[in-house]
Amino acid sequence: QVQLVESGGGLVQPGGSLTLSCAASGSRLIVYAMGWYRQAPGMPRELVATITGGGSRRYADSVKDRFAISRDNTINTVYLQMNSLKPEDTAVYYCNAYDATVQYPDDYWGQGTQVTVSS
Repeated sequence: QVQLVESGGGLVQPGGSLTLSCAASGSRLIVYAMGWYRQAPGMPRELVATITGGGSRRYADSVKDRFAISRDNTINTVYLQMNSLKPEDTAVYYCNAYDATVQYPDDYWGQGTQVTVSS
């Protein structure tokens, strides 16, 4: 079992920055890929960025060059640094983790944190 707790959401003006954090608890977390998804009202949940235990990263085209995902394996925490925020980045952001060594892994989700980009 993996538990994920997000923090760092809030209200920010367009062009501003926010950093989200996700603290994970569980065993063998180094083998888990972790990432961020978001869901705007009336829209499906979409991938924002993922990072493996070894540091390989993947980004959605809409956030590439603006967002940066990182993880600190010593404290089992993944971060999402969001820069140059746009109103269309407004959504609930969810932390995700799954065991990357398993063929059909379970997905674990945090409770979500609201990010609102508005003037």
